[in-house]
Amino acid sequence: MQLVIGNKAYSTWSLRPWLVLKRCGAAFEEIVVRLNAPDTAERIAEHSPSGFVPALKVDGETIWDSMAICVWAAERHPEAPLWPRDAHARWLARSAACEMHGGFSSLRTVCGMGPDHPMVGDSRSPAPQDAGLEKDVRRLVSLWREMRARFGAGGPHLFGEWSIPDAFFTPVAARIRHFEIDLVAHGDDGTAQAYGDTLLAQPDFLQWEAEAMEDAAKA
Repeated sequence: MQLVIGNKAYSTWSLRPWLVLKRCGAAFEEIVVRLNAPDTAERIAEHSPSGFVPALKVDGETIWDSMAICVWAAERHPEAPLWPRDAHARWLARSAACEMHGGFSSLRTVCGMGPDHPMVGDSRSPAPQDAGLEKDVRRLVSLWREMRARFGAGGPHLFGEWSIPDAFFTPVAARIRHFEIDLVAHGDDGTAQAYGDTLLAQPDFLQWEAEAMEDAAKA
């Protein structure tokens, strides 16, 4: 099984399924495609029919899109578990992950991760002033606070125990850290910041971060 990903320093879409596969104990080989290089599109096309990373090559098939890979992992590894056990929590966990997957466009665009804005290490940049960004961060804080209040009693993650939404929100936590976004100014009472800090202290993310920084040092 092979997971095709982009640079670990800033490929937020690649991080999500990587975290999920690590969480469920799947054995996989990494194929890293350098982004923003002259041959990037050609290299990705060798592995992904969509022309984007990540992509998972397994059992003679290629699964593209981070959400599709995570859904595959949940089906293949029901013992993990990758969704909350409680039905109501599971419904909303899927809603939260899908909202992150398809929404928060201003946060993605205005606070994009890339060579100048890596999601790992100590690099920091001031958050841009943008009305769309303000709206997205307020929604993010509201979502995190509500899910933690309703379902977070069983642990420090969004729905208590670690689940797929935590994989989807880990790159967001990295964006908040890099762009020094003040969550209190967007309605946080400390709950959202604590949750974001939890995501960035998770051992699998720390491994990703360490490997990304090691790779950058060799470049």
